[in-house]
Amino acid sequence: MRSEPPRSGAIPARPVDPLDPQRLDNQLCFAVYAAAHAFGRAYRTLLAEHDLTYPQYLVLLVLWEEEGLSVKEIGTRLFLDSGTLTPLLKRLEGSGHVRRARDRADERQVSIFLTPKGRDLQGRMACIPDQAGGMTGLDLGNRRELLDHLVNLRSGLHDGAANGRERAADQA
Repeated sequence: MRSEPPRSGAIPARPVDPLDPQRLDNQLCFAVYAAAHAFGRAYRTLLAEHDLTYPQYLVLLVLWEEEGLSVKEIGTRLFLDSGTLTPLLKRLEGSGHVRRARDRADERQVSIFLTPKGRDLQGRMACIPDQAGGMTGLDLGNRRELLDHLVNLRSGLHDGAANGRERAADQA
């Protein structure tokens, strides 16, 4: 087998430095991004029999904790804007899992409630967290520790972004 001669203008590969901070494998952001995609694929499989998407499942988790939240409150809990959340809620309503109700005092506010079908789903899906957790290859203690680290990571990034916006506003 003959190897191809280098193309004209091709940049030769740099020597691999495992400690190079610009190496893809050394990027925390990429590791989190890739893990999120892997979780998405895993949950797609687990949720398929319930005909739910992962974002729909997250909405149901919020409502199983507390019903009657406004769209804005659900969005805040899930870090989703109303433009993303509203169509998702409409699909959940269309499938009979939730109902939307306008606030009588303020017609602009919409609260979300579970239907009996949505409540019933909670019991049938109780095994999902353990199934997903088992797919990680981590035991319960390590999953809990990782969760704590990721919550701290999210908080740190959120606080850092807020501080960066404040500094930028001060400089303007």
